[in-house]
Amino acid sequence: MHTALSTLSLACLTCLSFAVQAQQTSSPSRITQVTLYPGSATVERTLQLPAGAHQAVLGCLPAGLDTQALQISAPPGVAVGEIAVRQLPRAQVAGCASPQEARVRALEDQIAALQAEAQGLEQASGWLTRYTQPTGAAQIAATTDALRRSGQSVALRQHQLAREQQALEAQLKPLQAEQQRTARNALVSQVQITLSAPQGGALQLRYQVRGPGWQPGYRATLDTNSQQVKLERTALVAQSSGEDWSDVPLTLSTGQPTAQTVAPLPRPWRIAQAQPEPPRPAPAPMARAGKSMVMAEMAVADAPAEPSFDASVFEGSHATLFVLPQRISLPSHGEQLTLSLGTQQLDSRMVVRTVPARDLGAYLIASFTLPEGVWPDGAVTLYRDSAYVGQGRLQAADVAKNGLGFGRDERVQVQALPASQQQGSSGLLGSRQQREVRTAWEVRNQHRQPITLQLLDAAPVAEQQDIRVQSHYQPQPTSTSWNEQPGSVLWELPLAPGSSTRISAEHQISWPGDMQLRERR
Repeated sequence: MHTALSTLSLACLTCLSFAVQAQQTSSPSRITQVTLYPGSATVERTLQLPAGAHQAVLGCLPAGLDTQALQISAPPGVAVGEIAVRQLPRAQVAGCASPQEARVRALEDQIAALQAEAQGLEQASGWLTRYTQPTGAAQIAATTDALRRSGQSVALRQHQLAREQQALEAQLKPLQAEQQRTARNALVSQVQITLSAPQGGALQLRYQVRGPGWQPGYRATLDTNSQQVKLERTALVAQSSGEDWSDVPLTLSTGQPTAQTVAPLPRPWRIAQAQPEPPRPAPAPMARAGKSMVMAEMAVADAPAEPSFDASVFEGSHATLFVLPQRISLPSHGEQLTLSLGTQQLDSRMVVRTVPARDLGAYLIASFTLPEGVWPDGAVTLYRDSAYVGQGRLQAADVAKNGLGFGRDERVQVQALPASQQQGSSGLLGSRQQREVRTAWEVRNQHRQPITLQLLDAAPVAEQQDIRVQSHYQPQPTSTSWNEQPGSVLWELPLAPGSSTRISAEHQISWPGDMQLRERR
């Protein structure tokens, strides 16, 4: 049985706990599932109801909880009645300590233990100093060596304690800052459910919280011998919901429950005569902010900082779920965790691509087809033959068409040959202007194996009928509209080991003599 709560407004923090009031008994709950979306999460908690329970109190709800999305699932034979939600100060609710409090106290105890040991060593060092005062030549000779060794041990341990204390204090400072930040919003929410459970059973609560999220990422390794790409999917997850996730089952989803659910309708397109703009009045002097404005500014300033996750890259009509085989522990203070979502071994087509008009470098490109499913755009870490070559971006719509770059190929040399340009007039009384542009390049393959060369260049495209363009190429290009872009010229040809090829382009442009050309490149 599912019961959706009515719209309620609450601001609450930290972890969720259940308390069941039936014959003065209570029982804790546990997280049984977390589904993580870009920018939000659905958390499911389960509580075992004792037989005869009449009320369940859900306390310490996290700050980002969306009351409109609350769901309660009760087992057969359990009836759910009235549901009430209220806000309470954290200090008034038992068991609602900050998730950072236990870690802060543990670190403080460790620092205190180190300080106590350091004080003991300081006292021992003073005793050793007093004991070494001259009391007789025979006594000093007998004990000098032992005292020296003891003094060295004490000094060394004091140095170690100082280092350990510095490391613990470095861990403590960010936790204390997070604890102070969450203390400013020291309210928690409590959900009270009236029910009837004669036989008991498992009660489940599902709630949405904003702030947690995940970003897709990839690792791509190209094997140039087999021309295969090993593509690993990864996910960067983080959360600051206010409750720690400890040893929980985690599912990642590309869905967007926080996004709009319908596209906007078109606006009417109306055309009328433009009216002159009325003069704008001078800006009025800014009035002094009243109490309500000050309180609003304080509320914005005190809002907890949430991890930033760009959900715009997760587009598609259906969501893809990634159910992790292992349980995950993720604290609430924004720590980032990288997870592996699986590896694919894909056949690819390798080419060496150059765009010499813009860059004389040659780059290794691998084109492959992604398996079925949703592949959100994401950063990709690139390796070539196990060597790191840099960072890129994987876009599913672009990989099969343009490929994925795996760095510069230093064994392919590209040289720009001297270019020429001539301009003059033609026709009766110079009625038309004319310009000729010649460019050429030489490409040499220094590999011990053949390569497939792609050379790209831009040709002029006339946007008006009285501008005429004639182009001549040597050799003839594979396409003059690469990727369906007129004027994007592609040469694709094999290049044997140790050989070179020359590619040239000549463009003749003519236009009316009284026209001023505008060129965009």
